[in-house]
Amino acid sequence: MAPRTILVIEDDPDIAQLVQLHLRDTGYEVDVAQDGSAGLQQALGKSYDLVILDLMLPGVDGLEVCRKLRGTSKYSLVLMVTAKSTELDRVLGLEVGADDYLTKPFSILELLARVKALFRRMDALRAPAPLGKPLTIRAGDLVIEVDKRKVQLRGQSIELTAKEFDLLLHFARHPGQVYTRATLLDVVWGYSHEGYEHTVNSHINRLRAKIEDDSSRPRYILTVWGVGYSFSEEWSER
Repeated sequence: MAPRTILVIEDDPDIAQLVQLHLRDTGYEVDVAQDGSAGLQQALGKSYDLVILDLMLPGVDGLEVCRKLRGTSKYSLVLMVTAKSTELDRVLGLEVGADDYLTKPFSILELLARVKALFRRMDALRAPAPLGKPLTIRAGDLVIEVDKRKVQLRGQSIELTAKEFDLLLHFARHPGQVYTRATLLDVVWGYSHEGYEHTVNSHINRLRAKIEDDSSRPRYILTVWGVGYSFSEEWSER
């Protein structure tokens, strides 16, 4: 099997070299770009499995690079890295299509764990659908086309980020089952680290804003107070 390919877009040469060295030692094929324009050109010119993308870059910043990548038919995983740590920065990065988010300073072990988790999720999503799992899920006015990764509400397409789609699909496949935030982190993101539960909250809030008529009175993704969240049993297959 050919090695996974990774592009590191990072303007700090010491960080870029360190990340490249450890990823190569793990068995990945790694290229490096040190500004947004060069990184975007490389990402568009070659198919990478993963782009590790610094948010603060000279020239074209990480958010714009991510937007451009998500505007193409190619799909590379995006792990956004930044020295900023505000909730707004995380939400912006994830909203434009990043698959995960890592704040500097980070340990190499955590970076490698995130990379492995992203690849595990990608492999699981590309695997053939399990027997008995429908390729189209209908829940009231909501239609989820699993293989096409598309969602419609009353016939209108709903634009979801990769993780928003994964989260909705997991809920819709298990109506009535209650999940804690830690469990959702584990099954949807592929890791479970204490302190990252806010990521789940942010995604659910944005998902509700897109699929619920009134996000304060949701019909699909329900809050189970003191426990977590569930997909309404009203939409169980009959």
